[in-house]
Amino acid sequence: MSYVVPSHPAPPGARPPGSRRGGRWSRTVRRLAAVVALATGAALAGPGAAGASAAEPAQARAAAALERVTSFGANPGGLNMYVYRPAALPANAPVVVALHGCTQGAQVYSDNSGLNTFADRHGFLVVYAETTTVNNASKCFNWFQPGDTRRGQGEAASIRQMVAHAATAYGVDTGRVQVTGLSAGGAMTSVMLAAYPDVFAAGAVVAGIPYGCGTDVVSAFGCMSPGVDRTPAAWAQAVRDAHPGFAGPWPRVAIWHGDNDAAVAPRNADELRDQWTAVHGLGQTPDRTSTIGPNSTRRSEYLAADGGASAVEVNRVPGIGHGTPVDPGSGAEQCGATGTQHFIDSVCSSYWITRFFGLDGTTTPEPPVDPPTEPAACWSANNYEHVRAGRATTTGGQVYAKGSGQHLGLYNTFVTHTLQESPAGHYVVADGSCP
Repeated sequence: MSYVVPSHPAPPGARPPGSRRGGRWSRTVRRLAAVVALATGAALAGPGAAGASAAEPAQARAAAALERVTSFGANPGGLNMYVYRPAALPANAPVVVALHGCTQGAQVYSDNSGLNTFADRHGFLVVYAETTTVNNASKCFNWFQPGDTRRGQGEAASIRQMVAHAATAYGVDTGRVQVTGLSAGGAMTSVMLAAYPDVFAAGAVVAGIPYGCGTDVVSAFGCMSPGVDRTPAAWAQAVRDAHPGFAGPWPRVAIWHGDNDAAVAPRNADELRDQWTAVHGLGQTPDRTSTIGPNSTRRSEYLAADGGASAVEVNRVPGIGHGTPVDPGSGAEQCGATGTQHFIDSVCSSYWITRFFGLDGTTTPEPPVDPPTEPAACWSANNYEHVRAGRATTTGGQVYAKGSGQHLGLYNTFVTHTLQESPAGHYVVADGSCP
């Protein structure tokens, strides 16, 4: 679908007149999409995530001082820009772009994600991009709409313009620009890394979706659950097609996903891994594995070809559903608040994301926390749940264990198996033999 980029800024919070997408049929489709997107938003972020109420804990209501930037240049996506600037922001500081989940906003994400804690500690700027109900009825970033996901168009172009504005207005280092986001914001993080690999040095996708998965509302639901299984080469080609001719270096990518995510199936973490390891020319077997944080989040690292820092890492958070992992407290590795939905008390993901971005002063790759052999994990479930969780794939009504390709039987809820994972992403049948 075509999309017109205006030559003048749009009013804050609204699409400019020049960005109208077609005639009566297009308007009908947009109305239908808005209705369905409302359901999508409820699935991705939940009805209580829009903001903290008077009944919520004080920690959720402690608002950070965000600066509203009312004019930041061309804004074809009709987004809002907010900035968190530490009191002691150094010259040539790094910048992190943060993208909220559905029904949320910049302030909610700022108050609960914990990013500002590390901006203060390490001296970097945080740009909070915010979408509106004008764009999407549930305030989801339109990660599945081609007019918003292509280089130079829509919401993607607006976010890129925010980075350009930050460079001139705040003097940030354009060589140290990162992006992260939750859910729809995580999926939009994938968009920004693919469409603007020349702008972003790294990204962290939290409960998100690979680039190029959905192209409309209907396909977006399939991407969310049960997820879409493609080859690493196919996923990588989608990224390369987003900016033809770009030869690298490609952004580094961290992936975070809860094991019990019922909104965006955990298999999306595997597909994201497949996408970005293939982009970097790496295999899908991790170079080292470890556990991190107080809840033993399982981390798998895929080292860059030069053997330096991880080009890709996957963090599988045990026992949590759909949301940003946080760990409220004042400890060195703690952050965030849980006063609103979808910020889940488990591990401070922002601490580890900041570390992955190289913003904490770390100059050498950190050693594994545990020996480089991840303990085998076991899951007992029916074939439908194994596929939904990304432990198996389905072809022609039959189910096969991911990695080993072992046949599990029919794709239904009546056939049950125990699968053992070792190494990460490789599953074998372990009926009766798993500890």
